[in-house]
Amino acid sequence: MKPRYKSARSTIAVILIVSVIAGFAVNLYKIQVRDNEYYIKQNNTVSKYIVPIEPARGEIVDRNGNSLVTNRQGNSIILNAVYFPNVKDNEQRNKIIYNLIKLFEAKGEEYAQNLPLKFDKNGHIRFDGEKQDIETMKSADMLNLQPYATAKNCYDAVLEKYEIKGYDSETALKIGNIRYELTRLLFSYENPVTIADDVSDETVARIKEDKTAYLGADVQVVAYREYVDSTIAPHILGTVRKINAEEYEEKKDKGYNITDQIGESGIEQAMESELKGTPGELTITVDKEGNITEEVTKKPIQGNTVVLTIDRDLQVLAQNKLKAVCDKVDAFSSAGAVVVEDCNNGDLLAAASYPTFDLKDYYDKYKQLSTNPRNPLWSRFALGTYAPGSTFKPVTACAALEEGIINSDTTHVCVGTKEFFGQPFKCLHGNAHGTENVRLALKDSCNMFFYNVALDTGINKIDEYASAFGLGQKTGIEIAEASGSLSSPENRENAGGIWRIGDTMLTAIGMSDNLFTPLQLTNYCSTIANGGTRYEMHLVKSVIQASTGIVNEKSKTVSDTIDLSKNTLNNVHSGMRLVATSGGPSLIFDKLNTQVACKTGTSEVIVNGVKRNNGFLITYAPYKNPEIAVSSVVELAGSGSETAEITAEIINYWYQNNTDAKTNQKTGTLL
Repeated sequence: MKPRYKSARSTIAVILIVSVIAGFAVNLYKIQVRDNEYYIKQNNTVSKYIVPIEPARGEIVDRNGNSLVTNRQGNSIILNAVYFPNVKDNEQRNKIIYNLIKLFEAKGEEYAQNLPLKFDKNGHIRFDGEKQDIETMKSADMLNLQPYATAKNCYDAVLEKYEIKGYDSETALKIGNIRYELTRLLFSYENPVTIADDVSDETVARIKEDKTAYLGADVQVVAYREYVDSTIAPHILGTVRKINAEEYEEKKDKGYNITDQIGESGIEQAMESELKGTPGELTITVDKEGNITEEVTKKPIQGNTVVLTIDRDLQVLAQNKLKAVCDKVDAFSSAGAVVVEDCNNGDLLAAASYPTFDLKDYYDKYKQLSTNPRNPLWSRFALGTYAPGSTFKPVTACAALEEGIINSDTTHVCVGTKEFFGQPFKCLHGNAHGTENVRLALKDSCNMFFYNVALDTGINKIDEYASAFGLGQKTGIEIAEASGSLSSPENRENAGGIWRIGDTMLTAIGMSDNLFTPLQLTNYCSTIANGGTRYEMHLVKSVIQASTGIVNEKSKTVSDTIDLSKNTLNNVHSGMRLVATSGGPSLIFDKLNTQVACKTGTSEVIVNGVKRNNGFLITYAPYKNPEIAVSSVVELAGSGSETAEITAEIINYWYQNNTDAKTNQKTGTLL
């Protein structure tokens, strides 16, 4: 008889063997029968690569739906690592690139040349690029050279790194440019690199016809930015460009690729997250035999449509009239800006800066534009800061009236000149205005009246009201803007200066340290016009979602509310109305069918050692039920009255030729 424990052990062993065999049988069934097709695919697949498909950027339209920025389809030439020779086969890579370069040059195509090196006319290699570009080229990720490496050192390193042999120096550098571009843009299976943009159909056909000579080169249909009129609102719309290395590091976790476009300035930059769109995905599969299949597994979604507050036709009119007036003042030196705002919600209806530029050839002419002494790239309406002159006087009037320093009947006698604290002060040109109340002082722009009022009111109260009107601070607009500065003892002392009582007097008439942008002047004028509500100025009216068509309207935002009494408003409004009917601009404004109120201003500047004046004008209309505010500045104009032509054209357009648009605004049928 066998021992019992041996019998039990045998039984357990048999059970284990049967269990293992059963397990194998189940797995074999899954592999051979149930999941047969899946495992066949898995067995044949060597690798899969996901290549992002860049979406078209969203469009930009005006408040009435008129297109400003759209897209057009074009062809770019990319190198695709899936088909391109292996990284170790430099000779073959260089040969294909050489073939492409010959084709590009024969067809007049531009191609990647971002290596900051070039040969001079004597055949010597030189650096050719910005300091940052040269530093990037020498960095560990690129050529791995010391900071003191010469251009010749860099050139030799390029030839060595990419094994460029058997070509003349110029050709070798051209090949090196494209090889460098592949390294710089992280060329890989998942990241094809564009080497030529917007090429002709003939070039596309040649590449498609000869897959051997151009192995790895492919044609990609892409969306290029297109402008309905590239001269309309360039400072507002802004520009786009390829993302740089620093931006890519910051944004790669947000879905950006090293080859993506990105907004550089203006609305293109401010609304980047809305305009960018959602990338698609191209899945590339390579099986064991080297067969390659491509499938779009995720379609790209175009960026959202951004609807601006500006009126296209009004914008064009403002630009054209601004140019005409500036050229009439001084065709070689004058410049200026004009801004139009809806008084009752902060919508920016138009904003022009002159001189200006054309978005179409911005990059081609960038060096010329950036070195132009008249600064056409500078947005004078948003970034230009000016001493506002007498356009500031309504602030002083509001402060004095509200604080009870003066009333409707308070008068001061102007004899043209007067000494204050032993210093001579005078009205413009020394004119004697006689007895002036606040309304007449605004009409005549009487410095003497406001000097006396300033001494009684004090700088703290004047600044308090000026701040409430938004002067010396940003308006909240989406694009880049300057803060400017409000004249005050604190700001003067922070700058290392000393505040004197005369500065209080000068501040009251818009001088001293006051520096404001035309945007701020318009917003301030709107606040006076509507009775004391300062709205955040904005350029974006709404955003239309590309995927759903849902319209997200931007709501108006109140930045501040000034509790101005009816008496204060009546006095200031009446004074500004007198400027329009009896002051310098009256010769022009009398011809309008729409009643307006305004305030002129001048500020002295020195040009080539000669004293000249900049001219300013703030205006609102209609007088009794204000809807729009306009501010204009023309450098060297001499007086604000000279800018009235611009304002009159704008008001005439808005109320005489824009009836359809105004009806749409009231019924809410705009985009």
